[in-house]
Amino acid sequence: MNYTQEEKEYFMSQALAEAEKSLDKEEIPIGCVIVKDGQIIGRGHNAREELNQAIMHAEVMAIQEANQTVGNWRLLDTTLFVTIEPCVMCSGAIGLARIPQVVYGAANQKFGAAGSLYDILTDQRLNHRVEVETGILEESCAQIMQDFFRQRRERQKTEKRALKAQE
Repeated sequence: MNYTQEEKEYFMSQALAEAEKSLDKEEIPIGCVIVKDGQIIGRGHNAREELNQAIMHAEVMAIQEANQTVGNWRLLDTTLFVTIEPCVMCSGAIGLARIPQVVYGAANQKFGAAGSLYDILTDQRLNHRVEVETGILEESCAQIMQDFFRQRRERQKTEKRALKAQE
């Protein structure tokens, strides 16, 4: 599963396209694709608000679709591309699905479990370890998150002002 830089950027751009779907639904914009033999076999984006389910993270959705595509819970010989570093739950799901390689765009300093806060994917105490690469389209992956949270804060300020004006 050796990808060229161009291939990595292409697959990360596909994960960014998934993140855009989250934006359209006012979800935190994280996107993910799973690749096997050069083909995308699973796609996902955050859908917690839309589906009213706490576990509907981009990685979980992509893993579910990939499982259905290959007809197996084991996702051997695959690579997961995700815009933001996986959280603890998603890192656990990646390990349980036996995904051998993860490529993420930007770090997640508040919830990251692939190097920032925790290092679940490479923990030697676990029976499945994952090769991790970071920084692919990092600026774009970080920017979509920063823009989302900036716009959310601005929207909240506007709503707060409107409420005060009504009083």
